[in-house]
Amino acid sequence: MSTHVSAGLRLDKLPIGKFHRHLMVLVGLGMFFDSFDNTLSSAVLASLLPSGFSTLELNSLFLSFTYAGLAIGAAFAGWLSDRLGRGFAFQFNLALFGVLAVAASFAPNMEVLIGLRFLMSIGMGAEYVICYGMVTEFIPRSHRGRYLGVLGIFAGLGVSLSSLIGWLVIPVWSWRAMFVLGGVGALITWWLRRGMPESPRWLESRGRHKDAEAVFERIAKESGISSQEVSSVAPQMLNVENEKAEWVPFSVLFSRPVIRRTLVALLLTIISLFGSYTVTGWIPTFFVKQGMTVSSSLGFNAAIMSGYVLGPIVILLLADRLGRRNIIMLYGTLTAIVAAIYPFMKEPVLIIAIGFFMTCMVSSFLTLALGTVPEFFPTAFRFRGGGFAQTVGRICVISSPFIVLWLFNSLGIIGVILTLSGMYILVTLVIAAARVDTSAEALAQIAPNGDTADAPAGHTVPHDTQR
Repeated sequence: MSTHVSAGLRLDKLPIGKFHRHLMVLVGLGMFFDSFDNTLSSAVLASLLPSGFSTLELNSLFLSFTYAGLAIGAAFAGWLSDRLGRGFAFQFNLALFGVLAVAASFAPNMEVLIGLRFLMSIGMGAEYVICYGMVTEFIPRSHRGRYLGVLGIFAGLGVSLSSLIGWLVIPVWSWRAMFVLGGVGALITWWLRRGMPESPRWLESRGRHKDAEAVFERIAKESGISSQEVSSVAPQMLNVENEKAEWVPFSVLFSRPVIRRTLVALLLTIISLFGSYTVTGWIPTFFVKQGMTVSSSLGFNAAIMSGYVLGPIVILLLADRLGRRNIIMLYGTLTAIVAAIYPFMKEPVLIIAIGFFMTCMVSSFLTLALGTVPEFFPTAFRFRGGGFAQTVGRICVISSPFIVLWLFNSLGIIGVILTLSGMYILVTLVIAAARVDTSAEALAQIAPNGDTADAPAGHTVPHDTQR
């Protein structure tokens, strides 16, 4: 038996320092190139139609295989992160999609491109789970909302610059250059973040207390805490056994103390992903089908997609003040209203202005939803909880290209966007009724505690302050 201080409690007490800023740059770069590669599909697919390289049906297949890979990647990342560590998973997924993105630039036909896109999407899906989880585990509780906004800005820049670069590069260098840019950028980021430490929360949850203490001391010193002050941070002492912690089964997500949060996480993820991929994946194609040239369509899209940067900036300013639940409800309501208005805009200036505002709302909701979900679960199964939500969300999104195509062919863009508006109304009402708010609380308080009276046999929720 030894005396030990909880890394989770101590991490929440640290000031923001050099380590946190360095972490956010490296995590943010991963999100940037992940979003860049994710979003390039809209510009690439729109450019493939006039050349005869692809068709609307093959484009739908491309998107569906992308979503299937993203779903597998999310599930794999959750298991890998909880079992082998955040650091290993953090690097593996980035290398995977970087290498395959470069390979995709050499695809001789649409069928090969679809196959490579499926494989690279496994790495892309993992990146979302891990990056949002890393912010949750490393950033002190009073700054989590703000840094979710920072992460959203990186992701938004990836979306916006992908659209802008696609508009500028594709007519000159073809769609292949987009995959080269995204893949090489991901591999450079992989090299830069090879020295990132393991999460102290995860190390403690696996019984590796000495390793957790060493990492915490490194973080504390890089945050401006002297060696003499390290031991005084959050001096709440715990008696712990120096042995490996028991592996928590996946089924705990469906136990009574946890299942309510699991269901809310699923709804948030499904609707935020459907909304984001509908907007980023289909708007240029809709413009082309309505008679625009590819160049004009990509130009309109680049202007509209720049809204993916502004939305997270507002989150950075408001998330920790208004609270996660309140701001999710606010953005859900605004997105529903703006989406309902958008299809009726006819003038180019209004199409761009309202479309820009809609992407602001959609990107903000996506950042808030995916960033809040990891906070619902304790360290022992945090990444599996977040990964499961994203897996189910992405499985549901696999069918979205065909749903969107059917709606567009039957009802036009009005049918697509009004359906989207209705989904945001639904999720806003559910969040209002669920009353789950994770704002500015310690992860140990947020996580379902040792309320095992309602848990089925074999599904005890671990009660630990490392959360």
